[in-house]
Amino acid sequence: MEIGDVRIRLVHRTEGLLRAVASITIDGCFVVHDIKIFERDGACFIAMPSRKTPDGDYKDIAHPIDSETRSRLQDIILARYAEVLKTAATDGE
Repeated sequence: MEIGDVRIRLVHRTEGLLRAVASITIDGCFVVHDIKIFERDGACFIAMPSRKTPDGDYKDIAHPIDSETRSRLQDIILARYAEVLKTAATDGE
């Protein structure tokens, strides 16, 4: 599995844990949108796209099958997020 493109949209609000939303392209032929990047206690993590069920819970629409793939996706997405933050900080000076 090759992640060829990672796009990050920063969220510019101060309340809540959501920091950005990502889209990834897998093997040049499949895109997953709305992967959320959250920050809690100084650590970032991702949440796969989900929808709210009638009973108020959230259920993933798409997700990795195993923890190794999830870790790999998270590492790739968070690395790109760090690049975008660095660029945004440089541009804002």
